[in-house]
Amino acid sequence: MSGAPLEVIAHSLRRERERIGLSLSELAKKAGIAKSTLSQLESASGNPSVETLWALGVALNVPFSRLVEPPRPQVQIIRAGEGPAIYSERADYVATLLASCPPHARRDIYLITAEPGSRRESEPHMPGVVEHVVLSTGRALIGPTEEPVEVNPGDYIAYPGDLPHVFEALEPGTTACMVSEHV
Repeated sequence: MSGAPLEVIAHSLRRERERIGLSLSELAKKAGIAKSTLSQLESASGNPSVETLWALGVALNVPFSRLVEPPRPQVQIIRAGEGPAIYSERADYVATLLASCPPHARRDIYLITAEPGSRRESEPHMPGVVEHVVLSTGRALIGPTEEPVEVNPGDYIAYPGDLPHVFEALEPGTTACMVSEHV
């Protein structure tokens, strides 16, 4: 993992867990992860994957971005190759948070980079999440796990993020912009 400082993740996890009044054991069980893993993450010594942070976000009922985004100035720019990048443990897939939803807004924006050979299968996110993807380069199979759609550069697809879904690169250097909308 690079770009998302472990201290930011540790502080965010502790803050959100305490906000809803859960113990380490309760949150770990709810997220389906080991208590020792959560303890390491809260002490900034773990190495979280996309899957672990999504599971924690769902268990805490907060967007993924709330766990990884450091405080931002009013005017912001994220140069290519910068930003909090979280790597998948099951696929050659990286989600870089570009903009999280500010208070009372309900969307996050990500740059996705993926390579062929491994499929990023996502568990359902919070109820009501819709993912919007515009493919920039390459080709990919994107959408509900049971019925993904082949997408080409410039194509747009929207699908329920609260159902199992997939992103599978079909060409090297596949990139996309994804908006996760919390409706």
